[in-house]
Amino acid sequence: MLLVFGEHLSRNSLLPALAPRVDGSSNAFSVGAFSVLQKIDQKLCRALGCLNRPVSDFAAWKITLAVMSPENGLEGLKNASNPSMMQVEIQNRLAIAVLPPHLEIMLTDAEESEIQSIQLTPKEWLPVALQEKHPEYLRIGIPSGDLIEAELPISLPQNTAGYRVRALYP
Repeated sequence: MLLVFGEHLSRNSLLPALAPRVDGSSNAFSVGAFSVLQKIDQKLCRALGCLNRPVSDFAAWKITLAVMSPENGLEGLKNASNPSMMQVEIQNRLAIAVLPPHLEIMLTDAEESEIQSIQLTPKEWLPVALQEKHPEYLRIGIPSGDLIEAELPISLPQNTAGYRVRALYP
């Protein structure tokens, strides 16, 4: 009984720490055990009440795609602002909902020195249609396994030769 009550008191830190990955990298036993733990946790929450705090875990996120393409093809090379479109796909790999992270796009030159760093809040990078359909995402998190596809307009400096994308929580 003491073990069950201890789990209930520490559930907001325990559940994220024990949550397996849903991308196939966790073994079947841990996925099954976590499923049982979640069912017990839900029953305890119904009986005792719970305070659900949103989880912020940058390790939950997997960037599955990050592609930069010029908006106007060769015409972009003539334009001083060099408008481009960044396509990003990011997935919540944890077996629980996780708050959406900020995205950081680091633009680099040919020597891989950072030229510019662009930080986008979830409200800036999450697609508007998704935010309208699921306004709770910004408050309670992205459900387990969800893959989000976003297209972000970016003006590139003329000497941009590369980029890196990462998820972060400030």
